[in-house]
Amino acid sequence: MQNKPIRGNRIGAQGGKIIMWIFLLVVALFTLLPLTMAILGSLKTNAELTAGATFLPSTWEFGNYAKAWKQANFAQFMWNSFYISTAVSISVLLITSMAAYAVDRTSFPGKRAYVVLQSSTMFISIGAVVLRPQFDLMVVLGLNKSLWGVILILISAHAYIFFMIIGFFRAIPKDLDEAAYIDGCNFYSVFFRIILPLLRPALAVAALFSFRGAWNEYIVPLVFTMTSPKLQTLTVGLANLRYGVGAAAENQLMMAGACIAFLPVLVVYLFANKSFMQVTAGAVKG
Repeated sequence: MQNKPIRGNRIGAQGGKIIMWIFLLVVALFTLLPLTMAILGSLKTNAELTAGATFLPSTWEFGNYAKAWKQANFAQFMWNSFYISTAVSISVLLITSMAAYAVDRTSFPGKRAYVVLQSSTMFISIGAVVLRPQFDLMVVLGLNKSLWGVILILISAHAYIFFMIIGFFRAIPKDLDEAAYIDGCNFYSVFFRIILPLLRPALAVAALFSFRGAWNEYIVPLVFTMTSPKLQTLTVGLANLRYGVGAAAENQLMMAGACIAFLPVLVVYLFANKSFMQVTAGAVKG
């Protein structure tokens, strides 16, 4: 009589694992299928890709990558994107971590209003409405023809990273701060020498999100580089591959350019993967 409930629990646990694996396989399929189609499409001819009659290329056109790289001036555009994404990531990490440290460790007038303001930006999307004021502001600052105009705009609106980091701050005991103060550290040295090294997993994940967001941004770089083609980012330059000679759509080149464009983000993810797993494991354990 006692073995039946135990056997039933085992069968239920095995059934749950089977359902979980089926779900994960379906998610992986829907995630990898578009990527696979893009890679295979980048190796087809334009006529074969447009017809869509075959899954695998009849002839593997590896020259599409070289043609896309040369035609879209990818070397310059990739450097611009890397420059913007790196500057945005470093600035966002520094600003959000310092803000989270001040909010979590100190009390100051308007603290609650500041947190409410940060959280409200996560639920209100004004999109392209602010493009004109942002552009006018950069004109006044003399940054409308510089990559730093794009960088300053992309640094803002990262409240989700602020709340992610502040969640890790609350997991760090304040006894460490008090011990550091006793040893002679001040408010700033505690942050840079004690707290910041403990935030490496969270900072790595935050860097991944901010880098990916800046790398994939299209509207802001498009607006600010209309009169300066040499400052265009990879996403803007990729759109120029849509039409080739004679205004004919060259979809195979766009596919090849898209495959080139997501490689840096993939490399950044591989470097941040260990920290991402630490954050996920810590969240599940907590």
